[in-house]
Amino acid sequence: MRPNRPVTALLCAAALALTASACGPGDGEAGGDAKPTVAASLPGTDGVKIPDQLKDKLKAHGFDLEKWKGGEWKNWKREDWLREAGDYINPIIEGLWDPDRMRDAEQPKRPSVDPDAGKDQGVTDPTPAPVSAKAANAPYHKSVPESGKVFFDGPEGSMVCSATVVKDPAHPGKSNMVWTAGHCVHAGKSGGWYRNIAFVPSYNNAAKPAAQLKGAPREQVAPYGVWWSDWAQTSDQWIATGGPTGGAGAPYDFAVLHVTPEKGSGKSLEETVGSALPVEFNAPAVQKLTGMTATGYPAAAPFDGQKAYQCTDKPGRLSLNATDPVMYRIGCTMTGGSSGGGWVAAGADGKPALVSNTSIGPAKAGWLAGPRLGPEAKGVFDAVSAKFK
Repeated sequence: MRPNRPVTALLCAAALALTASACGPGDGEAGGDAKPTVAASLPGTDGVKIPDQLKDKLKAHGFDLEKWKGGEWKNWKREDWLREAGDYINPIIEGLWDPDRMRDAEQPKRPSVDPDAGKDQGVTDPTPAPVSAKAANAPYHKSVPESGKVFFDGPEGSMVCSATVVKDPAHPGKSNMVWTAGHCVHAGKSGGWYRNIAFVPSYNNAAKPAAQLKGAPREQVAPYGVWWSDWAQTSDQWIATGGPTGGAGAPYDFAVLHVTPEKGSGKSLEETVGSALPVEFNAPAVQKLTGMTATGYPAAAPFDGQKAYQCTDKPGRLSLNATDPVMYRIGCTMTGGSSGGGWVAAGADGKPALVSNTSIGPAKAGWLAGPRLGPEAKGVFDAVSAKFK
């Protein structure tokens, strides 16, 4: 394993199994064609905001800017899939994430996995009983204002994860930082960065059924705007070892995005949604936690990815191997699409704080596991915050 330095990321979600509870093209009810489609509203030159430094980076990697914005970003040939730490590029393509494309972004097919994973490790607690996910109260802006969906493109098509607005100590009250899972930004050991990452807070704020979202105006689906990730970082461990099966890299499966509005308003993300959660990097031990609440937008059946759900349970411990940190685990029936969604518990000051994110779960939904946020997570978080001081 490489050193614990944070690494920059570009974006998407790989199917994790022990399975990634999260993202990508999925069942037909949540949308149509799993492959990426260019929205009809994809503009010409004026719709793509490319700083000179980014133009140079694209050129250095052999990408023609005009071809990129016209659809070259859909080229996923192995030799052209950027992987290394300095290869973060994510130009805004205005209008790409229109309401129908957002609605049709799905989760990938999840491979099966032993639901009793980790049982041979001494620090693994018994498998928790399933906790039925409950629909979050609408409007989401009032009940879970920090929550939303992350959209992105990968080789499998347009995909989706869940995410949380978090506070930025460098910009009190004006954060543009979002917390999600590492596999929502990078494919791990065998892949590279994903593309066209964008965050939509309070997606489908009124909790309309999927049928009513077809052809809906963008302001109904994304009432607080579409926020593109102009920078992202995940852990070095996820990039080095993360994979789609067995939970490889899962104890380090976290990422931080810095975002900017597709259409500038002058306000930060935190000011726009009216809230952000602090991140607790020294959360209490499992035995001292009375409960955790996970929030996400599950997309695999029986869910359709269009509504937010929550599970609350007392956490247990899950150890995938003896050398990696122990993970939190709760009973929860949320499915793919919920990955990256925040886990909230009382922080050191007794107030709600983000203490983990959904990472993995068994093929047959019944529990979820998330990383305990330690020094590696703090290093990623601090690096993103410092970059935009």
